[in-house]
Amino acid sequence: MDFKEYVIDKISAVTELPKEQVKNAVEIPPDEKMGDLAFPCFPLAKVMRKAPPLIAKDLAEKLKDDAVFERVEQAGGYLNFFFNKGEFIKETVDAVIKSNGNWGRSDIGSGKTVLLDYSSPNIAKPFHIGHLFSTALGNSLAKIYKYLGYDVQSLNHIGDWGTQFGKLICAYHRWGDAEVIDKDPINELLKIYVKFHDEAKKNPELEDEAREYFKKLEDGDSEATALWQHFRDISLREFKRVYDMLGVEFDSYNGEAFYSDKMQEVVDILREKNLLVESEGAKVVDLSDMNIPPCIILKSDGATIYATRDIAAALYRHRTYNFDKNIYVVGTPQALHFKQIFAVMERAGWEWSKGCEHVGFGLVKLPGKSMSTRNGDVVFLEDVLNEAIEKTRAVIEENDTVKENRDEVAKKIGIGAILYTFLKNSREKDIIFSWDTMLDFEGESAPYCQYSYARGRSILRRAEGIDYKNADLSNITDADAYSLVKQLGAFDNAILSAANKNEPFYINRYVTDLAKLFNKFYNTNPILKDDVDDETKRARLKIVDATCSVIKSALMLLGIETVESM
Repeated sequence: MDFKEYVIDKISAVTELPKEQVKNAVEIPPDEKMGDLAFPCFPLAKVMRKAPPLIAKDLAEKLKDDAVFERVEQAGGYLNFFFNKGEFIKETVDAVIKSNGNWGRSDIGSGKTVLLDYSSPNIAKPFHIGHLFSTALGNSLAKIYKYLGYDVQSLNHIGDWGTQFGKLICAYHRWGDAEVIDKDPINELLKIYVKFHDEAKKNPELEDEAREYFKKLEDGDSEATALWQHFRDISLREFKRVYDMLGVEFDSYNGEAFYSDKMQEVVDILREKNLLVESEGAKVVDLSDMNIPPCIILKSDGATIYATRDIAAALYRHRTYNFDKNIYVVGTPQALHFKQIFAVMERAGWEWSKGCEHVGFGLVKLPGKSMSTRNGDVVFLEDVLNEAIEKTRAVIEENDTVKENRDEVAKKIGIGAILYTFLKNSREKDIIFSWDTMLDFEGESAPYCQYSYARGRSILRRAEGIDYKNADLSNITDADAYSLVKQLGAFDNAILSAANKNEPFYINRYVTDLAKLFNKFYNTNPILKDDVDDETKRARLKIVDATCSVIKSALMLLGIETVESM
């Protein structure tokens, strides 16, 4: 039974209010002492011509004998519902177990397509810690939308075009060593890229040389194209190694270059619709009536820019996927850019553009400064992941708690700790990179949640042979068990909140609270001790099983794997 739906049905029946109106009004009280659900009676005052407290009192009287409720009380203008604890625990735990690992899953997205554009590192540049924000956030959202039944396409819009490739080709011709670069592609390409900028400060003519190389690339010069393709191939090979460590997969790696032959159509469409105006030699779309700066489509030299490519990409995605949502997981500094291109698409009359959405996130900063590939001030993501794994491995060996598959366990816990750090707060909050913070396994952390799961699984292994599938939970009514099961019942709300606001933080907070409640339940409800009667033992084991299942599902939605022992 869905207890919330039951309450909504009951209120709708006794008030004759539409169910949807009741559903939107029902809320969870801020304090458990005030009940499990509450209904504010203030909107009924005009209809019933009574004060809200009197309405709440009358409704409480009508519903007081319902066996599903322990009691129904009037508190001011609110109607507070207290569920029958035994019935709630029984119904909820049974439902979790029957879901077979799919608790909270929904089909609300059935028949709808969501595109998620995330990660998007630049070719021939390091995959640094800053890229993890977009990667972790986008990967989690992809899992969340899939869990809700959407057809999800994960897109990696690789930065593989632009004047920087003219600079890289120039640097390669001057200082590149093919053999050295093939052994350590990203590091060596970064070195010559940084060297180019250092040398260009002393010799500005290098900038002209770089522009000439990029012009050759744009014109399809065979040598320039072959070098560009080589840089792209070896970069993707390196990136995929990191993605494999994170368990991240993409459906498309179409980058900026893929859309280079699709931009002229955008220019033609905007010109045909009389949206292009001249501004200092450039062609722009005037958005002043929307209080948005003009969007440049063609520079004064006739070249296209990011906006042109992104509009071409959106048009291609609409035609290819017919999406319901096209979500760009890109840092908040790009908010104006997306506001401009969305406005241009709206001006073009493309109704589907209303499904385009920018999901911004904060910056990852080094203490006292920002990261810059141009200056070589970066922290490689792979280094961070390997450091986390090594530290975890050292802790495992010191404590000697994990006997088998230590490398696998260290990897799951170490990488989980990093992912949790990036998803534990609202996505718009900046992160200051600190080794100590990133690798802090104490307190609220992925290892804490993983340990809670492992503890539960250990209990179930020790209870092997005890059949608890049909255990009677109706007599389990203590406060800690009830709080834990109420949290199990709230998983679907956490998932919906995360999807509606594109904020995995809601699931991160949910699973952390679930782990806390489980540990409290474990400490106050002995399970396998000799003095626990068999009926209670079976009931508590069933609760442990349900809790482990939900912890695993919640961590999965964050991209974090569980371990069976710690």
